[in-house]
Amino acid sequence: MQQLSIKSSRLVMALVAAGVIGGASVTALQHIRPVHAATPVAAATNATVPNTPMALPDFSRITAQHGPAVVNISVVGTTSSADDTPMANGRQGAEPFGNDPFSEFLRRFQQGQGGATPREMPTRGQGSGFIVSPDGIILTNAHVVRNANEVTVKLTDRREFTAKVLGSDPKTDIAVLKIDAKNLPTVTTGRIQDLQVGEWVLAIGSPFGFENTVTAGVVSAKGRSLPDDSAVPFIQTDVAVNPGNSGGPLFNTRGEVVGINAQIYSHTGGYQGLSFAIPIDLALKVKDQIVATGKAEHARLGVSIQEVNQALADSFKLERPEGALVSSVEKGGPADKAGLQTGDIIRKVDGRLIASSGDLPAIISQAAPGDTVAMEVWRKGETRQIDARLGIANDGAQKMAKGPDGPASQGRLGLALRPLQPQEMEVAGASNGLLVEAVTGAAARAGIEPGDVVLAINGTSVKDVEQVRSIVAKSDKSVALLIQRAGDKIFVPIRLG
Repeated sequence: MQQLSIKSSRLVMALVAAGVIGGASVTALQHIRPVHAATPVAAATNATVPNTPMALPDFSRITAQHGPAVVNISVVGTTSSADDTPMANGRQGAEPFGNDPFSEFLRRFQQGQGGATPREMPTRGQGSGFIVSPDGIILTNAHVVRNANEVTVKLTDRREFTAKVLGSDPKTDIAVLKIDAKNLPTVTTGRIQDLQVGEWVLAIGSPFGFENTVTAGVVSAKGRSLPDDSAVPFIQTDVAVNPGNSGGPLFNTRGEVVGINAQIYSHTGGYQGLSFAIPIDLALKVKDQIVATGKAEHARLGVSIQEVNQALADSFKLERPEGALVSSVEKGGPADKAGLQTGDIIRKVDGRLIASSGDLPAIISQAAPGDTVAMEVWRKGETRQIDARLGIANDGAQKMAKGPDGPASQGRLGLALRPLQPQEMEVAGASNGLLVEAVTGAAARAGIEPGDVVLAINGTSVKDVEQVRSIVAKSDKSVALLIQRAGDKIFVPIRLG
Protein backbone atom coordinates (compact mmCIF):
# COMPACT_ATOMS: atom_id res chain seq x y z
CA MET A 1 0.00 0.00 0.00
CA GLN A 2 1.19 3.42 -0.73
CA GLN A 3 1.38 5.74 2.23
CA LEU A 4 -1.94 7.40 2.99
CA SER A 5 -1.61 11.13 2.50
CA ILE A 6 -3.26 13.79 4.62
CA LYS A 7 -3.78 16.52 2.05
CA SER A 8 -6.88 18.65 2.70
CA SER A 9 -9.70 18.30 0.22
CA ARG A 10 -12.28 20.92 -0.58
CA LEU A 11 -14.71 19.11 1.72
CA VAL A 12 -12.22 19.03 4.57
CA MET A 13 -11.48 22.74 4.13
CA ALA A 14 -15.18 23.54 4.27
CA LEU A 15 -15.51 21.56 7.49
CA VAL A 16 -12.54 23.42 8.95
CA ALA A 17 -14.37 26.65 8.27
CA ALA A 18 -17.43 25.24 10.01
CA GLY A 19 -15.43 24.37 13.09
CA VAL A 20 -15.91 20.61 12.79
CA ILE A 21 -12.27 20.08 11.98
CA GLY A 22 -9.56 21.95 13.85
CA GLY A 23 -8.00 24.74 11.80
CA ALA A 24 -4.33 24.92 10.89
CA SER A 25 -1.91 25.69 13.68
CA VAL A 26 0.93 28.17 13.43
CA THR A 27 3.17 25.39 14.67
CA ALA A 28 4.73 23.51 11.76
CA LEU A 29 6.61 20.30 11.20
CA GLN A 30 9.97 21.23 9.75
CA HIS A 31 12.16 18.79 7.91
CA ILE A 32 15.65 19.26 9.23
CA ARG A 33 16.17 20.58 6.34
CA PRO A 34 14.87 23.12 9.03
CA VAL A 35 19.42 4.20 25.45
CA HIS A 36 19.39 2.28 27.09
CA ALA A 37 20.52 3.70 30.46
CA ALA A 38 23.83 2.44 31.80
CA THR A 39 22.11 1.56 35.06
CA PRO A 40 19.16 -0.81 34.55
CA VAL A 41 15.75 0.36 35.73
CA ALA A 42 14.32 -1.68 38.58
CA ALA A 43 11.20 -3.70 37.87
CA ALA A 44 8.01 -2.57 39.58
CA THR A 45 7.59 -4.49 42.84
CA ASN A 46 6.18 -3.92 46.28
CA ALA A 47 9.71 -3.59 47.64
CA THR A 48 11.09 -0.15 48.42
CA VAL A 49 13.60 1.04 45.83
CA PRO A 50 16.55 2.92 47.36
CA ASN A 51 16.71 6.56 46.31
CA THR A 52 20.13 6.30 44.66
CA PRO A 53 21.27 8.42 41.72
CA MET A 54 21.32 6.80 38.28
CA ALA A 55 24.63 6.95 36.44
CA LEU A 56 24.57 8.77 33.10
CA PRO A 57 25.85 7.00 29.97
CA ASP A 58 29.37 7.78 28.76
CA PHE A 59 28.63 9.98 25.76
CA SER A 60 32.33 10.60 25.12
CA ARG A 61 32.95 6.88 24.55
CA ILE A 62 30.11 6.64 22.05
CA THR A 63 31.29 9.74 20.21
CA ALA A 64 34.92 8.60 20.02
CA GLN A 65 34.01 5.09 18.89
CA HIS A 66 31.24 5.81 16.40
CA GLY A 67 31.67 9.47 15.46
CA PRO A 68 34.14 8.76 12.62
CA ALA A 69 31.35 7.01 10.67
CA VAL A 70 29.24 10.20 10.67
CA VAL A 71 29.69 12.45 7.64
CA ASN A 72 28.89 15.99 6.60
CA ILE A 73 27.00 16.36 3.32
CA SER A 74 27.18 19.51 1.17
CA VAL A 75 24.75 19.95 -1.71
CA VAL A 76 24.74 22.27 -4.71
CA GLY A 77 21.57 22.45 -6.78
CA THR A 78 19.11 24.76 -8.45
CA THR A 79 15.64 26.00 -7.60
CA SER A 80 13.16 28.55 -8.86
CA SER A 81 13.68 32.02 -7.40
CA ALA A 82 9.95 32.10 -6.67
CA ASP A 83 10.08 28.88 -4.61
CA ASP A 84 9.16 29.70 -1.01
CA THR A 85 8.69 26.19 0.28
CA PRO A 86 10.42 25.90 3.70
CA MET A 87 13.26 23.40 3.79
CA ALA A 88 15.19 22.87 6.97
CA ASN A 89 18.18 20.85 5.86
CA GLY A 90 20.41 23.86 6.00
CA ARG A 91 18.98 25.36 2.83
CA GLN A 92 15.90 27.55 2.79
CA GLY A 93 13.28 27.50 0.08
CA ALA A 94 12.50 31.14 0.87
CA GLU A 95 16.23 31.87 0.79
CA PRO A 96 17.44 30.37 -2.49
CA PHE A 97 21.10 31.00 -1.69
CA GLY A 98 20.99 28.74 1.40
CA ASN A 99 24.05 29.10 3.62
CA ASP A 100 26.05 31.25 1.21
CA PRO A 101 27.62 34.06 3.32
CA PHE A 102 26.51 36.65 0.76
CA SER A 103 22.93 35.37 0.63
CA GLU A 104 21.32 38.54 1.99
CA PHE A 105 23.19 40.73 -0.52
CA LEU A 106 22.26 38.40 -3.39
CA ARG A 107 18.63 38.24 -2.28
CA ARG A 108 18.36 42.04 -2.30
CA PHE A 109 20.16 42.24 -5.63
CA GLN A 110 17.73 39.71 -7.07
CA GLN A 111 14.75 41.73 -5.82
CA GLY A 112 16.22 44.86 -7.31
CA GLN A 113 16.55 43.11 -10.67
CA GLY A 114 12.91 42.04 -10.77
CA GLY A 115 13.12 39.06 -8.45
CA ALA A 116 9.39 38.42 -8.74
CA THR A 117 10.02 36.69 -12.07
CA PRO A 118 10.67 32.98 -11.46
CA ARG A 119 14.04 31.80 -12.68
CA GLU A 120 16.52 29.08 -11.87
CA MET A 121 18.84 30.07 -9.03
CA PRO A 122 21.74 28.21 -7.39
CA THR A 123 21.16 26.64 -3.98
CA ARG A 124 23.59 25.39 -1.39
CA GLY A 125 22.71 23.20 1.52
CA GLN A 126 24.17 21.00 4.21
CA GLY A 127 23.06 17.88 5.96
CA SER A 128 24.41 14.82 7.69
CA GLY A 129 24.72 11.12 7.01
CA PHE A 130 26.43 7.98 8.23
CA ILE A 131 28.41 5.16 6.66
CA VAL A 132 26.79 1.72 6.75
CA SER A 133 29.24 -0.16 4.53
CA PRO A 134 33.07 0.05 4.44
CA ASP A 135 32.95 0.41 0.64
CA GLY A 136 31.21 3.79 0.89
CA ILE A 137 27.43 3.24 1.21
CA ILE A 138 25.93 6.17 3.15
CA LEU A 139 22.42 6.76 4.51
CA THR A 140 20.84 10.22 4.73
CA ASN A 141 17.47 11.92 4.19
CA ALA A 142 15.90 12.21 0.76
CA HIS A 143 15.18 15.90 1.35
CA VAL A 144 18.89 16.57 1.92
CA VAL A 145 19.77 15.65 -1.68
CA ARG A 146 16.55 16.69 -3.37
CA ASN A 147 17.20 18.64 -6.60
CA ALA A 148 20.95 18.20 -6.04
CA ASN A 149 23.34 18.62 -8.97
CA GLU A 150 26.43 17.94 -6.90
CA VAL A 151 26.80 16.13 -3.56
CA THR A 152 30.03 16.26 -1.54
CA VAL A 153 30.70 14.03 1.45
CA LYS A 154 33.25 15.13 4.06
CA LEU A 155 34.64 12.63 6.58
CA THR A 156 35.84 13.40 10.08
CA ASP A 157 39.44 13.03 8.87
CA ARG A 158 38.64 15.96 6.52
CA ARG A 159 38.82 13.94 3.31
CA GLU A 160 36.16 14.92 0.77
CA PHE A 161 34.48 12.78 -1.89
CA THR A 162 31.98 13.47 -4.65
CA ALA A 163 29.01 11.22 -3.93
CA LYS A 164 26.62 9.48 -6.30
CA VAL A 165 22.97 9.33 -5.29
CA LEU A 166 22.05 5.67 -5.77
CA GLY A 167 18.40 6.33 -5.09
CA SER A 168 15.94 8.37 -3.07
CA ASP A 169 12.56 7.52 -1.54
CA PRO A 170 10.48 10.61 -0.67
CA LYS A 171 7.76 8.51 0.98
CA THR A 172 10.08 7.50 3.80
CA ASP A 173 12.56 10.39 3.33
CA ILE A 174 15.49 8.00 2.84
CA ALA A 175 18.33 8.41 0.34
CA VAL A 176 21.35 6.22 -0.32
CA LEU A 177 24.71 7.68 -1.42
CA LYS A 178 27.90 6.01 -2.63
CA ILE A 179 31.44 7.36 -2.46
CA ASP A 180 34.53 5.81 -4.06
CA ALA A 181 36.44 4.72 -0.96
CA LYS A 182 37.34 1.56 0.92
CA ASN A 183 37.96 0.43 4.49
CA LEU A 184 35.77 3.17 5.90
CA PRO A 185 34.53 3.22 9.51
CA THR A 186 30.91 2.10 9.81
CA VAL A 187 28.14 2.34 12.38
CA THR A 188 26.50 -0.55 14.17
CA THR A 189 22.72 -0.70 13.83
CA GLY A 190 20.27 -1.68 16.53
CA ARG A 191 16.67 -2.91 16.59
CA ILE A 192 13.76 -0.54 17.03
CA GLN A 193 11.83 -3.11 19.07
CA ASP A 194 14.58 -3.00 21.71
CA LEU A 195 14.31 0.79 22.07
CA GLN A 196 12.36 1.92 25.13
CA VAL A 197 10.65 5.22 25.89
CA GLY A 198 12.80 7.06 28.43
CA GLU A 199 16.13 5.69 27.15
CA TRP A 200 19.04 8.01 26.57
CA VAL A 201 19.87 8.67 22.92
CA LEU A 202 22.61 10.64 21.21
CA ALA A 203 22.61 12.59 17.92
CA ILE A 204 25.71 13.45 15.89
CA GLY A 205 25.45 15.77 12.89
CA SER A 206 26.13 19.18 11.39
CA PRO A 207 23.50 21.65 12.66
CA PHE A 208 23.85 24.95 10.78
CA GLY A 209 27.04 23.55 9.28
CA PHE A 210 28.81 22.97 12.61
CA GLU A 211 30.31 19.58 11.84
CA ASN A 212 30.40 16.66 14.29
CA THR A 213 28.12 18.32 16.82
CA VAL A 214 26.97 15.99 19.61
CA THR A 215 23.64 16.41 21.44
CA ALA A 216 21.79 14.05 23.77
CA GLY A 217 18.35 13.48 25.24
CA VAL A 218 15.78 10.77 25.81
CA VAL A 219 13.23 8.90 23.74
CA SER A 220 9.92 10.70 24.28
CA ALA A 221 7.67 8.31 22.33
CA LYS A 222 7.68 5.65 19.62
CA GLY A 223 5.45 5.12 16.62
CA ARG A 224 4.48 8.76 16.20
CA SER A 225 2.33 9.54 13.14
CA LEU A 226 2.86 13.05 11.82
CA PRO A 227 0.59 15.16 9.58
CA ASP A 228 3.16 15.48 6.80
CA ASP A 229 2.11 12.96 4.14
CA SER A 230 4.43 10.44 5.73
CA ALA A 231 3.84 6.79 6.54
CA VAL A 232 6.81 6.62 8.91
CA PRO A 233 6.28 5.54 12.56
CA PHE A 234 8.66 8.18 13.95
CA ILE A 235 10.75 8.04 17.10
CA GLN A 236 10.10 11.21 19.10
CA THR A 237 12.95 12.56 21.25
CA ASP A 238 13.95 15.72 23.06
CA VAL A 239 17.44 15.63 21.54
CA ALA A 240 18.46 19.06 20.23
CA VAL A 241 18.52 18.82 16.43
CA ASN A 242 18.43 21.71 13.98
CA PRO A 243 18.75 22.40 10.25
CA GLY A 244 21.81 20.48 9.11
CA ASN A 245 21.19 17.54 11.45
CA SER A 246 19.05 15.96 8.73
CA GLY A 247 20.19 12.48 7.83
CA GLY A 248 22.42 12.11 10.88
CA PRO A 249 22.31 9.08 13.15
CA LEU A 250 20.49 8.68 16.45
CA PHE A 251 22.47 6.34 18.75
CA ASN A 252 21.42 4.41 21.83
CA THR A 253 23.84 4.10 24.74
CA ARG A 254 25.20 0.85 23.35
CA GLY A 255 26.48 2.82 20.37
CA GLU A 256 23.91 1.38 17.97
CA VAL A 257 22.09 3.53 15.43
CA VAL A 258 18.36 3.31 16.10
CA GLY A 259 17.13 6.14 13.88
CA ILE A 260 17.83 8.86 11.32
CA ASN A 261 17.11 12.42 12.48
CA ALA A 262 14.60 13.90 10.04
CA GLN A 263 12.11 16.45 11.42
CA ILE A 264 11.45 18.94 14.19
CA TYR A 265 8.22 20.43 15.50
CA SER A 266 8.70 24.14 15.86
CA HIS A 267 7.10 27.59 15.95
CA THR A 268 10.35 29.21 14.86
CA GLY A 269 12.01 26.75 12.48
CA GLY A 270 14.59 25.89 15.14
CA TYR A 271 14.70 23.31 17.91
CA GLN A 272 11.98 23.64 20.56
CA GLY A 273 12.16 20.30 22.34
CA LEU A 274 10.42 18.02 19.82
CA SER A 275 12.48 16.12 17.26
CA PHE A 276 11.67 13.05 15.20
CA ALA A 277 13.78 10.25 13.76
CA ILE A 278 13.04 7.55 11.18
CA PRO A 279 13.39 4.05 12.69
CA ILE A 280 16.56 2.35 11.48
CA ASP A 281 14.86 -0.93 10.56
CA LEU A 282 12.60 0.90 8.08
CA ALA A 283 15.59 2.84 6.72
CA LEU A 284 17.63 -0.32 6.18
CA LYS A 285 14.75 -2.00 4.38
CA VAL A 286 14.52 0.95 1.98
CA LYS A 287 18.31 1.01 1.62
CA ASP A 288 18.42 -2.64 0.59
CA GLN A 289 15.79 -2.05 -2.10
CA ILE A 290 17.58 1.02 -3.47
CA VAL A 291 20.97 -0.72 -3.57
CA ALA A 292 19.43 -3.70 -5.37
CA THR A 293 17.09 -1.93 -7.81
CA GLY A 294 17.68 1.82 -7.56
CA LYS A 295 14.23 2.46 -6.09
CA ALA A 296 11.93 1.47 -3.23
CA GLU A 297 8.47 -0.04 -3.62
CA HIS A 298 5.66 0.34 -1.10
CA ALA A 299 2.53 -1.65 -0.50
CA ARG A 300 -0.96 -0.28 -1.08
CA LEU A 301 -4.28 -1.19 0.54
CA GLY A 302 -6.48 1.14 -1.52
CA VAL A 303 -8.58 3.01 1.04
CA SER A 304 -9.15 6.52 2.31
CA ILE A 305 -9.30 6.66 6.09
CA GLN A 306 -9.95 9.13 8.86
CA GLU A 307 -9.50 9.40 12.61
CA VAL A 308 -12.09 7.97 14.99
CA ASN A 309 -12.99 10.55 17.63
CA GLN A 310 -15.40 10.07 20.54
CA ALA A 311 -18.45 11.17 18.54
CA LEU A 312 -17.69 8.69 15.75
CA ALA A 313 -16.97 5.96 18.30
CA ASP A 314 -20.39 6.59 19.84
CA SER A 315 -22.01 6.50 16.39
CA PHE A 316 -20.44 3.16 15.49
CA LYS A 317 -20.98 1.65 18.98
CA LEU A 318 -17.29 1.34 19.81
CA GLU A 319 -16.18 1.15 23.43
CA ARG A 320 -13.38 3.67 22.85
CA PRO A 321 -12.22 5.94 20.01
CA GLU A 322 -9.61 3.88 18.21
CA GLY A 323 -8.93 2.42 14.79
CA ALA A 324 -8.98 3.78 11.23
CA LEU A 325 -12.40 4.58 9.78
CA VAL A 326 -12.70 3.71 6.07
CA SER A 327 -14.34 6.67 4.30
CA SER A 328 -13.94 5.26 0.79
CA VAL A 329 -12.63 2.16 -0.94
CA GLU A 330 -10.78 2.28 -4.25
CA LYS A 331 -12.81 0.35 -6.79
CA GLY A 332 -10.97 -2.78 -7.88
CA GLY A 333 -8.16 -2.15 -5.39
CA PRO A 334 -6.76 -4.61 -2.84
CA ALA A 335 -9.20 -3.54 -0.11
CA ASP A 336 -12.18 -3.80 -2.46
CA LYS A 337 -11.14 -7.28 -3.57
CA ALA A 338 -10.76 -8.32 0.07
CA GLY A 339 -14.27 -7.16 0.95
CA LEU A 340 -13.55 -3.98 2.93
CA GLN A 341 -16.45 -1.52 2.88
CA THR A 342 -16.98 2.15 3.54
CA GLY A 343 -17.81 2.54 7.23
CA ASP A 344 -15.57 -0.33 8.33
CA ILE A 345 -13.20 0.49 11.18
CA ILE A 346 -9.84 -1.27 10.95
CA ARG A 347 -8.76 -2.04 14.52
CA LYS A 348 -5.83 -4.43 14.07
CA VAL A 349 -3.44 -5.46 11.30
CA ASP A 350 -1.51 -8.70 11.77
CA GLY A 351 -2.31 -8.48 15.47
CA ARG A 352 -0.96 -4.92 15.82
CA LEU A 353 -3.39 -2.45 17.37
CA ILE A 354 -4.48 0.56 15.30
CA ALA A 355 -4.79 3.07 18.14
CA SER A 356 -5.07 6.04 15.77
CA SER A 357 -5.67 6.22 12.03
CA GLY A 358 -2.03 7.16 11.37
CA ASP A 359 -0.93 3.74 12.63
CA LEU A 360 -2.46 2.04 9.59
CA PRO A 361 -0.31 3.63 6.85
CA ALA A 362 2.76 3.23 9.05
CA ILE A 363 2.12 -0.52 9.34
CA ILE A 364 1.17 -1.04 5.70
CA SER A 365 4.21 0.92 4.49
CA GLN A 366 6.48 -1.61 6.17
CA ALA A 367 4.90 -4.49 4.24
CA ALA A 368 5.86 -5.45 0.70
CA PRO A 369 3.60 -5.49 -2.37
CA GLY A 370 2.06 -8.93 -2.61
CA ASP A 371 2.06 -9.53 1.15
CA THR A 372 -1.19 -10.64 2.74
CA VAL A 373 -2.29 -8.84 5.90
CA ALA A 374 -4.88 -10.06 8.40
CA MET A 375 -7.19 -7.27 9.56
CA GLU A 376 -9.60 -7.12 12.44
CA VAL A 377 -12.51 -4.95 11.31
CA TRP A 378 -15.48 -3.49 13.19
CA ARG A 379 -18.61 -3.51 11.02
CA LYS A 380 -22.15 -2.75 12.20
CA GLY A 381 -21.42 -3.67 15.80
CA GLU A 382 -19.54 -6.87 15.05
CA THR A 383 -15.90 -7.88 14.69
CA ARG A 384 -14.87 -9.47 11.40
CA GLN A 385 -11.61 -10.92 10.13
CA ILE A 386 -10.57 -9.86 6.63
CA ASP A 387 -7.40 -10.81 4.76
CA ALA A 388 -6.12 -8.51 2.02
CA ARG A 389 -3.34 -9.03 -0.50
CA LEU A 390 -1.52 -5.71 -0.83
CA GLY A 391 -0.86 -4.04 -4.17
CA ILE A 392 1.91 -1.71 -5.33
CA ALA A 393 1.61 1.91 -4.31
CA ASN A 394 1.35 4.69 -6.85
CA ASP A 395 1.00 8.40 -6.26
CA GLY A 396 -2.53 9.52 -5.55
CA ALA A 397 -3.94 6.01 -5.18
CA GLN A 398 -4.86 6.47 -1.54
CA LYS A 399 -5.32 9.24 0.93
CA MET A 400 -6.15 9.78 4.56
CA ALA A 401 -8.91 12.27 5.10
CA LYS A 402 -8.42 14.51 8.07
CA GLY A 403 -11.35 13.60 10.26
CA PRO A 404 -13.23 15.82 12.64
CA ASP A 405 -11.19 16.44 15.75
CA GLY A 406 -13.30 19.04 17.48
CA PRO A 407 -16.56 18.45 19.36
CA ALA A 408 -19.77 18.72 17.33
CA SER A 409 -22.44 20.82 19.01
CA GLN A 410 -25.46 19.11 20.50
CA GLY A 411 -28.93 19.64 19.14
CA ARG A 412 -31.43 18.21 16.68
CA LEU A 413 -30.26 16.63 13.43
CA GLY A 414 -31.65 19.52 11.38
CA LEU A 415 -31.53 18.15 7.82
CA ALA A 416 -34.02 18.48 4.98
CA LEU A 417 -33.31 15.59 2.61
CA ARG A 418 -34.66 14.18 -0.64
CA PRO A 419 -33.62 11.21 -2.82
CA LEU A 420 -31.21 11.87 -5.66
CA GLN A 421 -32.63 12.06 -9.15
CA PRO A 422 -31.09 9.71 -11.79
CA GLN A 423 -29.15 12.56 -13.41
CA GLU A 424 -27.90 13.71 -10.01
CA MET A 425 -26.68 10.19 -9.25
CA GLU A 426 -24.81 10.20 -12.54
CA VAL A 427 -23.15 13.52 -11.77
CA ALA A 428 -22.26 12.42 -8.22
CA GLY A 429 -21.06 9.02 -9.38
CA ALA A 430 -23.23 7.40 -6.71
CA SER A 431 -25.80 4.59 -6.85
CA ASN A 432 -27.66 5.88 -3.80
CA GLY A 433 -27.83 8.85 -1.50
CA LEU A 434 -29.93 11.75 -0.28
CA LEU A 435 -29.45 15.38 -1.28
CA VAL A 436 -29.26 17.96 1.51
CA GLU A 437 -31.71 20.76 0.64
CA ALA A 438 -31.62 22.69 3.92
CA VAL A 439 -29.55 22.58 7.11
CA THR A 440 -30.20 23.83 10.64
CA GLY A 441 -29.18 23.00 14.20
CA ALA A 442 -26.56 20.37 14.93
CA ALA A 443 -26.01 19.43 11.27
CA ALA A 444 -25.25 23.05 10.37
CA ARG A 445 -22.87 23.41 13.29
CA ALA A 446 -21.14 20.20 12.22
CA GLY A 447 -20.42 21.71 8.79
CA ILE A 448 -23.08 20.05 6.62
CA GLU A 449 -24.16 22.30 3.74
CA PRO A 450 -27.03 22.39 1.23
CA GLY A 451 -25.95 20.46 -1.85
CA ASP A 452 -24.06 17.83 0.13
CA VAL A 453 -25.00 14.22 -0.55
CA VAL A 454 -25.58 11.89 2.40
CA LEU A 455 -24.39 8.45 1.29
CA ALA A 456 -24.58 6.53 4.57
CA ILE A 457 -25.35 6.84 8.28
CA ASN A 458 -23.30 4.86 10.77
CA GLY A 459 -21.92 2.83 7.87
CA THR A 460 -25.33 1.89 6.45
CA SER A 461 -26.11 3.11 2.92
CA VAL A 462 -29.25 5.25 2.79
CA LYS A 463 -31.82 5.44 0.00
CA ASP A 464 -34.81 7.25 1.52
CA VAL A 465 -35.72 9.69 4.28
CA GLU A 466 -37.63 7.10 6.33
CA GLN A 467 -34.46 5.01 6.57
CA VAL A 468 -32.64 8.04 7.96
CA ARG A 469 -35.38 8.68 10.53
CA SER A 470 -35.24 5.05 11.63
CA ILE A 471 -31.47 5.04 12.11
CA VAL A 472 -31.50 8.36 13.98
CA ALA A 473 -34.32 7.14 16.25
CA LYS A 474 -32.21 4.14 17.29
CA SER A 475 -29.08 6.21 17.95
CA ASP A 476 -28.26 7.52 21.41
CA LYS A 477 -25.50 10.13 21.47
CA SER A 478 -24.54 10.77 17.87
CA VAL A 479 -24.73 9.63 14.26
CA ALA A 480 -21.96 9.56 11.67
CA LEU A 481 -22.95 10.81 8.24
CA LEU A 482 -20.87 9.86 5.20
CA ILE A 483 -20.95 13.07 3.15
CA GLN A 484 -19.92 13.56 -0.46
CA ARG A 485 -19.11 17.06 -1.67
CA ALA A 486 -17.48 17.83 -5.03
CA GLY A 487 -16.23 14.25 -5.29
CA ASP A 488 -14.72 14.13 -1.79
CA LYS A 489 -16.03 11.86 0.96
CA ILE A 490 -15.72 12.04 4.74
CA PHE A 491 -17.61 10.89 7.82
CA VAL A 492 -19.02 13.77 9.88
CA PRO A 493 -20.31 13.06 13.40
CA ILE A 494 -23.44 14.89 14.56
CA ARG A 495 -24.36 14.98 18.24
CA LEU A 496 -28.01 14.27 18.97
CA GLY A 497 -30.07 16.10 21.57
